[in-house]
Amino acid sequence: MSHLSVPISYEFFPPKTSAGQEKLLRVGEQLAASQPEFFSVTYGAGGSTQDGTLQTVLDLHQQTGIEAAPHLSCIGATRQELRERLQRYREKGIKRLVALRGDLPSGMGMGGELRYANELVEFIREEFAQDFIIEVAAYPEAHPQAPSFEADLQNFIRKCKAGADSAITQYFFNADAYFYFVERVRAAGIELPIIPGIMPIMNYTKLARFSDACGAEIPRYIRKQLEAYGDDSESIQKFGEEVVSRLCQQLLDGGAPGIHFYTLNQAAPSLNILKNLK
Repeated sequence: MSHLSVPISYEFFPPKTSAGQEKLLRVGEQLAASQPEFFSVTYGAGGSTQDGTLQTVLDLHQQTGIEAAPHLSCIGATRQELRERLQRYREKGIKRLVALRGDLPSGMGMGGELRYANELVEFIREEFAQDFIIEVAAYPEAHPQAPSFEADLQNFIRKCKAGADSAITQYFFNADAYFYFVERVRAAGIELPIIPGIMPIMNYTKLARFSDACGAEIPRYIRKQLEAYGDDSESIQKFGEEVVSRLCQQLLDGGAPGIHFYTLNQAAPSLNILKNLK
């Protein structure tokens, strides 16, 4: 366990090159020293790299001894394809999954036999009972494609009732958005842990692009300060570390049950934030 009294976890994406893969395993070893509960590994849009995901999961686990969880999306997949993938995961000793609807590849209709994450969770439970710990995604500021906050909240509640064990949020920079979301979920009688997802700030342009795409709001004061730094990456990282450390401390003080870092395959930014926390 890290020096924090709550579990932490880290997310990676599968590298495209063998040099990237080597770097990722080094980063995994550095982060393993903080004794995370698990690593998770994403995949490309439309599931384009699900095989890369599995390989990365197995390599990480073998290299670090830390449990690793693949992201699994149902978009564009048949029940049979999902069944085969899950059987493979089970055979490889994978015990935890992050179950998602997944991004719609451009120009594609809904595709696949399951349309929503709650259907995927239901399917995993029907076919594999309790063989997997199932993590689902939560959106404190609402999913970018949701018609409204209320509709998105109902979607989340459906995923929980379908058999999820735990949830990881989209990253955010406003602690109140998280606390309000959790409050609403609890009011609906859902008690599962909702782990805040945390994005270290390393590069303003990338962060702004990312945030616009996924509906995460960057508070105006953060945006303005990052813009003011221009190309001064050292100042950006220092300010980002302060802002995000403060956010994490607020979340922990308010009772958040853990922290999940979106590492972008780097160790230092998450570890620096971790060091700042009490």
